[in-house]
Amino acid sequence: MIDLTRLNGHRMVVNCDLIKFAEPAPDTTITLVTGEKLIVLESCDELIQRILLYRAKVLAQAWPEAASALSAKSAFTIPNEESDT
Repeated sequence: MIDLTRLNGHRMVVNCDLIKFAEPAPDTTITLVTGEKLIVLESCDELIQRILLYRAKVLAQAWPEAASALSAKSAFTIPNEESDT
């Protein structure tokens, strides 16, 4: 589960396994596998980072021997496409 913020500032927790896709149009719109749409303040890049961190935490708890390797991977940052130009 990841913490996200609705446009009105209220916090919500979303099961990231139910996310089908996300679009930055202009606010981040998340479509769940159920068809429900959520609009959040976080960018798509931030959403991806939170999902990666959540999954790393799940793996670290399920497989403690790999925790050091997973924490190194959780430091991964997504390059900003705009800065690549």
